[in-house]
Amino acid sequence: MKLINIGFGNIVAAERIIAIVSPESAPIKRIIQEARERGNLIDATYGRRTRAVVIMDSDHVILSSVQPETVAHRLTGKSSEQAD
Repeated sequence: MKLINIGFGNIVAAERIIAIVSPESAPIKRIIQEARERGNLIDATYGRRTRAVVIMDSDHVILSSVQPETVAHRLTGKSSEQAD
């Protein structure tokens, strides 16, 4: 199982990720609000500004303070641990 760091030591399972998106658009804001109402919202921002929204296949929505590009790079790139 590949794990991805989404900031501040928070880690998610890579194969469970459906999308990594920016929180700026109205549809994404609706997705966040609906997840909050259902109890499926996980806030991993530690009080900082939300920069990425990670949508999981379990219908959970995770807020991260790391840029979507950074999370995507961690997902596709090889870390130093994998190179060893």
